[in-house]
Amino acid sequence: MRGRFKWCVVVAVALGIGSDLFGTPAGAQSIEEKTQICASCHGADGKPVEKTIPIISGQPQGYLYIQLRDFKRGDRKNDIMQPIASSMEREDMLAIAEYFSKKPWPDLGQPRASKEISGRALSANRSVGCTGCHLDQFQGDGTVPRLAGQSRDYLTKTIADFRTRARGNNPGMSDLMLATAPDDLAALAEYLAGL
Repeated sequence: MRGRFKWCVVVAVALGIGSDLFGTPAGAQSIEEKTQICASCHGADGKPVEKTIPIISGQPQGYLYIQLRDFKRGDRKNDIMQPIASSMEREDMLAIAEYFSKKPWPDLGQPRASKEISGRALSANRSVGCTGCHLDQFQGDGTVPRLAGQSRDYLTKTIADFRTRARGNNPGMSDLMLATAPDDLAALAEYLAGL
């Protein structure tokens, strides 16, 4: 996994948008300048450069802030994001979260799930209760992320990380993922990606 993201950092550093190895650009004044390093992986047009990198454009502001905070604290692990977030002050994290929350959600052009997969996913949702937090259309709100239209590869990886507890910043999600059959989770990822 490290190798997949390493080139994003190399590109960011080569473009001169890393001041203290991975931090925000040296002397950056505008929010656009401060977020250039984000675009090197998450995409300048909102479409991530790798399928296992999440869409952050259009995610709720509260959710984005909490993820940056958790990377800074070490509650959420990632070899690329932790060094970037560790150099940020709270005000930077809030401003970056607000900036990306106001951007439009990109369409990745992922196919809709088949009727069979959709049925299995909706049945799993009734059991797990995803829409209790992520809302009826899986749009997220506040501190809860949007899942509709997120990359299938990212959703699959995140589900696996919650199941193994590699992603430890939301133990409740780990418990839910462990209590759900892997085939149901695979159907959910495919269904959500196609929304």
